[in-house]
Amino acid sequence: MIALPLTQALAGGASGSLVGFTLGLVGGGGSILAVPLLIHGVGVASPHVAIGTAAVAVALNAAFGAWAQARAGLVRWPCASVFAGAGMIGAFAGAQAAKAVDGQMLLALFSLLMMAVAVLMFRRQEPAQAPTPRLSRDNAPALLAAGLGVGLLAGFFGIGGGFLVVPGLLWATGMPLPMAVGSSLVAVAAFGLTTAASYAWAGLIDWPLALVFVAGGALGSLFGARLGRRLAARRRALGRLLAAVIMLVGAYTFVLALMRLA
Repeated sequence: MIALPLTQALAGGASGSLVGFTLGLVGGGGSILAVPLLIHGVGVASPHVAIGTAAVAVALNAAFGAWAQARAGLVRWPCASVFAGAGMIGAFAGAQAAKAVDGQMLLALFSLLMMAVAVLMFRRQEPAQAPTPRLSRDNAPALLAAGLGVGLLAGFFGIGGGFLVVPGLLWATGMPLPMAVGSSLVAVAAFGLTTAASYAWAGLIDWPLALVFVAGGALGSLFGARLGRRLAARRRALGRLLAAVIMLVGAYTFVLALMRLA
């Protein structure tokens, strides 16, 4: 394994800590910052390598989160498994397609997605609570369709897609929001693993950097979650602040990508 330069290791750890802190503080949306942080903050030259490396971090962090949520009884395994299974097919297809796209074009499309996510975060409202659903013939087709679509986007852009998985689960099953959040992490881990495997097969993952990024993310999430509990009453305002940051980073990334494509 190639040793990571000290400056890049420090930048990778700091970037991972920032993503983990954001996820712990706000509870979603922060992982979409991983790719631009790897490119602009750490100095990863290839957008494809940045996406592949970010996918490793997304998969491992989501798997840890899913384990914690499962222990709390907030994972609806039958529904989550169907959604994740369909999404893995979509994620594989999306990752294969993304590797055939020019890196800067992919980055430009990614930045447009960031700005769309920011708009959705600004407009997000807490849904009404619903009874715990069961997997049935009625909701299985919706779970399969939603999982396939979200997985396709997650694989193409190398993101967890939690901001889309939660609404997808709510739409397909009507499960309570806390259970949708917990169940979504199963799908996010599955999508990230599928995407990471596809990029690893193509040699497009910086493994030392991925490990440093994950370690930083785990540390940051602890502090973020602790502060998030103290600021729970202001979480909506914090979410909007994160949305504004995502919008600005997305716009900056889009301009840079267009300049490099010109």
